[in-house]
Amino acid sequence: MDRRTFLGILAASGAASSILHRAASAQPLPKVRNVVLVHGLFADGSCWSEVIARLQAKGLNATAVQNPLTTLEASVAATQRALELQDGPTVLVGHSFAGMIVTEAGVDPKVTSLVYVAARAPDAGEDYTALAKRFPTPPASAGIVWSGDYGQLNEAAFLRDFAGDLPAAKARVLYAVQEPFERALLAGKTTHAAWRSKPSWYAVSTEDRTINPDLERFMAKRMGATTIEVKASHLSLISQPDTITKLILDAAGQA
Repeated sequence: MDRRTFLGILAASGAASSILHRAASAQPLPKVRNVVLVHGLFADGSCWSEVIARLQAKGLNATAVQNPLTTLEASVAATQRALELQDGPTVLVGHSFAGMIVTEAGVDPKVTSLVYVAARAPDAGEDYTALAKRFPTPPASAGIVWSGDYGQLNEAAFLRDFAGDLPAAKARVLYAVQEPFERALLAGKTTHAAWRSKPSWYAVSTEDRTINPDLERFMAKRMGATTIEVKASHLSLISQPDTITKLILDAAGQA
């Protein structure tokens, strides 16, 4: 099967879900004041600091999950614990790998909407690795170094392919605090796809060298997400926090 046929089949399979999403998105959104933010690989919860400050300035309650990056199940559990502490309706936001987590944990009844920032957005039970292989491999993948079962990006790949639009000094600070991830994390598969039943928003990073931008566009279109394109590296949440904050506010009915 060639790539065009493959994409056609996948697009068709998500068509019904996309129609439902457009209908849901057309409904007035309730104003939500709680936001839970989940980080992905090569990072920790501090990567949301710029966005958190802006959400707090707007009167929202923001919580960053410290993703253990060990297994998908453990990462989802950490997110569920954060959701349990929220006092009402909540927007759930995921960056990068954390798209897997919000796709799974987003079925929680407290979650009113989902926001994906240059993030994975698998369907239930889908092999994300197989899906990603249908698109050219992004450069960052070659920069992963392993110590036993734990991996992280080397400094050159981090600065060039992960945080390419940040000042080098700032990128080096982020490199220093990246959390190594366990190999087992990459084998996890979602059992739910919250985006099939809840309104979703997606920020595509057009200069992304960590996830292929065309893969991001495909996933956003398949889920029927309200989508923006940001001229940014994989770290748009840091290089363009105003834009990402506005997207979250839109999902929270606070625009």
